[in-house]
Amino acid sequence: MKTKLILLTICLIAFLQACNMETKEQIPPLIDREIFFDDPLISGSQLSPKGEYISFLRPYDGNRNIWVKEREASFDEAIPVTAETERPVMGYFWSRDGQYLLYVMDKGGDENFNIYAVDPREAEEGVIPEARGLTDMEGVRVQIFHISRIDPDLIFVGLNDRDRSWHDLYSLQISTGEMELIRKNTNRYTSWRFDHEDNLRLASRSKLDGTNELWRIDDDGETLLYSWDVLESAYPRAFKEDNQNFYLVSNVGEENNLSKLYLMDIETGKKEFVEKDPKDKVDFGGMMISDKTQKVYYTSYTDERTRRYFKDDDFEKMFNKIKNELGDNEISLFNSTLDERFWLVNAYADTDPGTVYLYDKEAGELNFQYSPRPDLPTEHLSSMQSIRYTSSDGTEIQAYLTKPKGFGGKELPVVVLPHGGPWARDYWGYRGYVQFLANRGYAVLQPNFRGSSGFGKEFLNAGNQQWGELMQDDITWGVKYLIEKGIADPDRIGIFGISYGGYATLAGLAFTPEVYAAGVSFVGPSNLITLLNSIPPYWEAMRITMYTRMADPDTEEGREILKRQSPLNAADEIIAPLMVVQGKNDPRVLEAESEQIVVALRDRGFPVEYLNAPDEGHGFARPVNNMAFVAAMERFLAEHIGGRYQESMTEEVEKRLKEITVDVDTVELD
Repeated sequence: MKTKLILLTICLIAFLQACNMETKEQIPPLIDREIFFDDPLISGSQLSPKGEYISFLRPYDGNRNIWVKEREASFDEAIPVTAETERPVMGYFWSRDGQYLLYVMDKGGDENFNIYAVDPREAEEGVIPEARGLTDMEGVRVQIFHISRIDPDLIFVGLNDRDRSWHDLYSLQISTGEMELIRKNTNRYTSWRFDHEDNLRLASRSKLDGTNELWRIDDDGETLLYSWDVLESAYPRAFKEDNQNFYLVSNVGEENNLSKLYLMDIETGKKEFVEKDPKDKVDFGGMMISDKTQKVYYTSYTDERTRRYFKDDDFEKMFNKIKNELGDNEISLFNSTLDERFWLVNAYADTDPGTVYLYDKEAGELNFQYSPRPDLPTEHLSSMQSIRYTSSDGTEIQAYLTKPKGFGGKELPVVVLPHGGPWARDYWGYRGYVQFLANRGYAVLQPNFRGSSGFGKEFLNAGNQQWGELMQDDITWGVKYLIEKGIADPDRIGIFGISYGGYATLAGLAFTPEVYAAGVSFVGPSNLITLLNSIPPYWEAMRITMYTRMADPDTEEGREILKRQSPLNAADEIIAPLMVVQGKNDPRVLEAESEQIVVALRDRGFPVEYLNAPDEGHGFARPVNNMAFVAAMERFLAEHIGGRYQESMTEEVEKRLKEITVDVDTVELD
């Protein structure tokens, strides 16, 4: 009997050791942070209008620039056509005749964008053409409203050089940079809409009381077509093929919670219902319209995932043929030639940042082009699932939960990742921060708290004047849900967010100090009164909306709400370690928002870490700055909530991290 017991004990020990070895083998390797956050090898591809070329973004001399290759050539044969050195090119587009590539650029993240043009025909091996500044102005924010369909040398832009709050409308000739004033904006217009023949037909207007209007623009005057109040939304989406009716998305009226799609006759203003979400769950999402024929290919709605409803049989067949070839992936046909023969297709998933293919409709062939992050071992990434839980008042909250692959799924350290906005939402799909944190061993929670958009105006308006209160409860109760389910270790909960997510981080640490063991606030406002008193002038149209959704700092009642909801005023309650991150040139959340909370914690003798990049704005655009931040955050979270940590970093990143790390004793407030 004793011998059997010894043998059983030995077998049990061997089994447990084998289980432990199996668990360790299942834990993914630590993936280098550069694979997640360095500039993609290739991104932002576009077909030239006639299809002779493919343009794309790729680093050149250490900075993201535009490259061009012939459509059938290898990407190794591409040549750079821009040589920006200060800021990465974030996006661009072709002129309709393929003669020029145009892009916008600001200085150091100040969001005063100017338009630049480059002629790719001037590029050759060893020769990069010089980009021309078409709107070379200081302190002016240029907006692009329309790209001419009739004259490929023409675009229509807005300039706020006369009045920083409102954009006058100009035509801009690409080849010469010549501008002509079309409309002086003295009537608080926020956007202009052209028809298929480049005629200015519509303009949206923001009134002093925060209500909004849609006007028809004629040669001999203007006519009011539609109006909505400050807590409703409406916008023209596109003109129909007939150029007489246009699609309108609206949730106007007490009877409407979800936004719906309508057709409006521009002459009579008569509105005709087209469709709403067939499942009656979410707002109207979007529509894909042929640039060639102006026909609608499909409409879409996004709940937990995106649903498409096809309107064109031929397009549906093509879409399904491509999807069947690409297997169990989401696909997006995101760019085409003017004749719609060639299409660029992205196939992506929650564990895959995407792979781009070229589809030849005439030949019925699909050919691989590139993967933006080819070294990313997607087999080691973690799946994202939708969950639902109830908040403090019984409101149901939809969220995304990513549990780290290989770590067992129980008693995990958690990083809560609230989205920015806050009038935005999170979506299913690949997210660099989410997969990076999961690889380090953290479960990641992304809650679509009340005030998030897309779930109807009742859910959106439920967040009014609830910053730091019921909106924060929606985040806190998500943490409680994970603890109740045994997923989260209650002693190892962190929170990290950008913009409003940064505010939610500060609010979480200040208003629910017992919940979090660490927080990282990236351009998060700490004082809601100073935030609202410093909004950029070009946000004037949003001022009353922000006052209504947050509180009015010009009234005593509003100031009391904003004071109560400002984490700065509860800084004495913070007991968890905090990292604060800021872009010095941020025009939305000024540097003072970060420095106020840093000084408040420093002056009470509480440790706080502070990063401030002098060449960034509302978020980091330069990869070296972002890499330095990620390295610092990774070390910070590992120290305080116990995830894995990659200690190594390149010399460039190490140097940059030292440069943007601020000695908090040197911070002085104006």
